[in-house]
Amino acid sequence: MVDATIIASASEDDTDGHWVKHRGKTAVHGYKAHVGADADTALVEEVAVTPANINDGRAGPAALPENPGNVYADSAYRGDHFGKAVIAKGGRPRIVATGMWGRDEAEIRARLEAHNQPIHRIRGRIEKIFGTWKRSYGLRRTRWRGMAKAGVQIRLTAITCNMKRCVNIVMVAQ
Repeated sequence: MVDATIIASASEDDTDGHWVKHRGKTAVHGYKAHVGADADTALVEEVAVTPANINDGRAGPAALPENPGNVYADSAYRGDHFGKAVIAKGGRPRIVATGMWGRDEAEIRARLEAHNQPIHRIRGRIEKIFGTWKRSYGLRRTRWRGMAKAGVQIRLTAITCNMKRCVNIVMVAQ
């Protein structure tokens, strides 16, 4: 699974962070954490940190693990740049479709639903990772200025979350 989340910077004076605005939400000055996670265990495998204004599809290849298998992503990753990067690493892109061609509207909706349903079921797991980071680990805002320090904070949060998740996986397995 691959997705990104926006994390506000410690200060608007942080020159490494940039402004970004998403549909109907207030503008945020900060960074994006692009995350590649395992679909089965929800363990974070790769993290890439960029300024918030960088397109997901362009920065997404940096969050791909080695031998990714099926890569589930939302429609922000649609496009040749990300798809070719997934294929080059030996994976298969499974990206949410937002539109299809056809004459019959009911048929198009049915095809979209059939294509997107299995992707949504698996891809939604990565949103829980971001929710946990922001709710339980205080990653709504970075603590320090600068890309390097923000990257360290995000990676330490990912490590901590993975350790907690591993304990839960082991406890369930026993």
